[in-house]
Amino acid sequence: MRIAVDREACTSAGMCALTDPARFDQDEDDGRVVLLEAEARDGDPDATAAAELCPSGAVTLHW
Repeated sequence: MRIAVDREACTSAGMCALTDPARFDQDEDDGRVVLLEAEARDGDPDATAAAELCPSGAVTLHW
C-alpha cells in the first residue's frame, strides 16, 4: 500500500502524526503534514487510522 499526502489540503490538525508517528510528522514552520514513510503493508492499522482520522482528507491510501 502506498501513502500519499496533500500538503495544500492539510489543516495541521496533527491526527496523522499522533496516530502513526513512524510515518507522519508535522512541519515545524507551518504545522502541515510531513510524510516520513510512503510505504505500508496492505491494511496497516496505523496508516489506515491516520487516513480515516484526517479531517481534511489530506492523507490517502493507494493499493
